[in-house]
This record gives sequence, C-alpha cells and structure tokens, in this order.
Amino acid sequence: MSEPIRVLVVDDEVDYLNSLKRVLARRGFDVQTVTDGRSALAVLAEAQFDCVLLDLQMPGMDGLATLAELRKQDQLTPVLLLTGRGDIPSVLSALKGGSEGFLAKPCPVEELVSAIEDASERKALARAWGGNGKEH
Repeated sequence: MSEPIRVLVVDDEVDYLNSLKRVLARRGFDVQTVTDGRSALAVLAEAQFDCVLLDLQMPGMDGLATLAELRKQDQLTPVLLLTGRGDIPSVLSALKGGSEGFLAKPCPVEELVSAIEDASERKALARAWGGNGKEH
C-alpha cells in the first residue's frame, strides 16, 4: 500500500480551510493546515509535502510573497494557488514565480483532487530523475 499524498493547505479563511481539510482527508490525503504564509514556511522547513495549496490573498504575507520565499528553499514541491478573486496579472506572476497552477475558489472537488494528484506525480517523477528541490 502506498503512502497517502501529503498536502499543506494555506488559507486565512478558517471555515474554508477546515472544510477543505475534511474533504481532502475523506479522499485519502494526509492534510496539514496553516492560516498564513509565515506559518507555511515554518512548516515547510520542518516537513516534506507532495503538494501545497496556497491562497493568493491573505493578510500580511500574501500567496505570491509566500511562493517566492518557498521557492528560495524548495524548487521541487508543487504549489497550486487558490483564490476567489484572481486576476490575469496575479495568474501570470504566480506562474512565473513557480506555481504549478492556479485554481479558482470554490474549486470543484474532482478538479482539485486531480490537480493535487497530478502535481504530486510530477514531484515524484522529478525526484526519481535526481531533483531534490533544494536551492544550491
């Protein structure tokens, strides 16, 4: 039996965060949640995840700033940005900044699950080909 996909969900909307955690856990994912970018970076410095779901708009350190800091320490872990208020410049910045993709909230569950599984598979393939994702 394979290990469950480990997902870190970062969102300042606590009700949405808890709901998403329940939905993903029922689908067999190992889910950890945090409510801000700084907490996400601290967790990512201590633990490995197969995918990060990152809210774009958060107070303090927003999703783009969090993504930029995350990429300084880890090039390999896929990041999927989530937002209820996305715009074209934000999407382009996220993709240029190293995001695997951009999903609108609320995202249909099947689309979200598929995006997480695809991102996790890409990470596994990159690791198998010798990538460790750490900045040199």
